[in-house]
Amino acid sequence: MKSIMPITALIALLGASSAMAANLTIPMAFEYLAIDGKKIEGSLFNHKSDLDLTRGSHKIAIRYHDMVQDDFSDSESFVKSSPFIVTLNVDGEHDYTLQPAEGEVVKRPKSFAKSPQVIITRNDGGSVNYKVTQTNFTEETFVGKLFGGDNGQDIEVAAAAATGAAVTASAVTTPPPVAAKTQVEAATLPTAVPTTLPANDAASAEHAQQMLQYWWLHADDKTRKEFMSWAIQQL
Repeated sequence: MKSIMPITALIALLGASSAMAANLTIPMAFEYLAIDGKKIEGSLFNHKSDLDLTRGSHKIAIRYHDMVQDDFSDSESFVKSSPFIVTLNVDGEHDYTLQPAEGEVVKRPKSFAKSPQVIITRNDGGSVNYKVTQTNFTEETFVGKLFGGDNGQDIEVAAAAATGAAVTASAVTTPPPVAAKTQVEAATLPTAVPTTLPANDAASAEHAQQMLQYWWLHADDKTRKEFMSWAIQQL
């Protein structure tokens, strides 16, 4: 007796096949902020490197954020860019990789952070259709966000707004990478939330942010758990 696949199972199989996604991978020094008008949820202290993408065009807000050696001392400090918007056309179940245009290692982090130049490649070597839009979004601190306050700009909200609407941009004459269709653009986009901190307070908050991140990244698991326990009690 022949086995016949039930029609419901066949429909489910076809549905699962159509739902299979492509994947975009970013290095540790980059972070996802929003995609297609929605904030990308994630922990402040856990890096999300992979993003599933369905077929079609997607607008993804990404930011460069790294710890670097200070030029004048042995200490380390953070550099971060304004978000840039990657508009990526996904035409199949491909694995995409984003990396700095200058190579795997950013040689001049502070200069790079002013206007991150990136390329996206496909792991199978195929052509990639994308463009990169720079923004002027800024965020003074995440300290208020961490402890339940509202100081500083909500960079994720601004990024979500930028990825959910058309972006007006002027072209920048940056040569495209080999084997990729790309257009690099620069844009001046409004921030979503105005800064309310005075200049001195904003500088102090920025310093506090850097110190929090520095000690978190250098702490062991036990110290991190104790800190989070204390932080939750302060809310």
